[in-house]
Amino acid sequence: MVDVITDQNFEEETNTGVVLTDFWATWCGPCKMQSPVIDQLAEERQDVKFTKMDVDENKKTPQDLGIMAIPTLVIKKDGKIVDRITGYTPKAKLDQILNQYTA
Repeated sequence: MVDVITDQNFEEETNTGVVLTDFWATWCGPCKMQSPVIDQLAEERQDVKFTKMDVDENKKTPQDLGIMAIPTLVIKKDGKIVDRITGYTPKAKLDQILNQYTA
């Protein structure tokens, strides 16, 4: 399951364990391609929390993080950003990246 988060609960929702946040927008073509990949990984992996944030509805967090392009995937481990990926990322590659932080 992918949790929808907001500026108000971003820190609280992403401060424990390994969390991937998908920064996206409804009008973004590559975001629409990325979304099913995130959904599949969320079904398969119990060791990672998956969240998503609409950048049009939540402007503060993307601005604070300097996100200039979407989709941007931010991976946090115990509250600290450990990786950031901009643009569409295939499932196998994303799975491989996540393995670095969950092993």
